[in-house]
Amino acid sequence: METYSLLREFADSWMLLVLFLIFIGMMIWVFRPGSRKIHSDTANIPFRHEDRPAPDQEAPK
Repeated sequence: METYSLLREFADSWMLLVLFLIFIGMMIWVFRPGSRKIHSDTANIPFRHEDRPAPDQEAPK
């Protein structure tokens, strides 16, 4: 069996399954219980200093 046919058969069968399992794993990780606070904090980054500018931070002396 030539290399192309072997890799094509692998990609059509097992790699499809592997990529699907990775996708399902990522969805479970994103929607896991307890992650709402992290995602909410990240989503609100652009609005943190909406009413006034961020304070200047002085360099440590």
